[in-house]
Amino acid sequence: MSNDHPDSKLFPHATGAAAEMVKEHAREESLKLYSGWVNPYHKTESLLTLNPRGLVPTLEYDQKPLYESTVICEFIEEAYPSATPHLMPSDPYTRARTRSWTDFVTSRIIPAFHRFLQHQPSSSSTIDDVRADFLDKLKQFTEAMDPVGPYFLGKEVSMIDLILAPWAVRLWVFDHFKGGLNIPQGKIWNRWGKWLSVVEKRDSVVSTTSDREHYLPIYQRYADDTAQSELAKATREGKGVP
Repeated sequence: MSNDHPDSKLFPHATGAAAEMVKEHAREESLKLYSGWVNPYHKTESLLTLNPRGLVPTLEYDQKPLYESTVICEFIEEAYPSATPHLMPSDPYTRARTRSWTDFVTSRIIPAFHRFLQHQPSSSSTIDDVRADFLDKLKQFTEAMDPVGPYFLGKEVSMIDLILAPWAVRLWVFDHFKGGLNIPQGKIWNRWGKWLSVVEKRDSVVSTTSDREHYLPIYQRYADDTAQSELAKATREGKGVP
């Protein structure tokens, strides 16, 4: 993609709380993850060498590549078992259930999020249809939560919570671009609100979120259905997460 393409002009570094987090983690630690900023619309050769699909995140470990967010999260947890907090439960059944609902997030909720965000007046479905579909996915997710919480599995945060968190904390895009999410009333949605509130306030989420103004130009192109990311193109073609 050429440098004059609008999707190539992303703000090149973290801002706000995320920028402060970057500074704090520049000090020496016993375990350090080295990272670099990558414009996913203007992919470097170093990224493509590790991951020919050019998707992020991509991790290089011992000169070998790994990719896919959930795979990387589980790998880091298993490779460094003394690091805490643990995101995967120790009980085999709960671990399996965690993987099942993590898959629900990536294969059901995220595609529904983007169908709603990229909806256009000329689409075959109405805005109310795609909104209802997205809300239905959130409802199914919430119905599977521990009834008390506050997190999905109960008192402690787990992989499921953090896989959905980046999309959950950006639900404001629907108010800004699509006339609102219009969360219904009722017990199940109170439980959703409880989960969302604790996730939004979690330090690790707050400290890795940049200023909203730098997200707006990105999501504007999704809302206009002109974004050229692999996810945007897959959504237009009626496919799932690439």
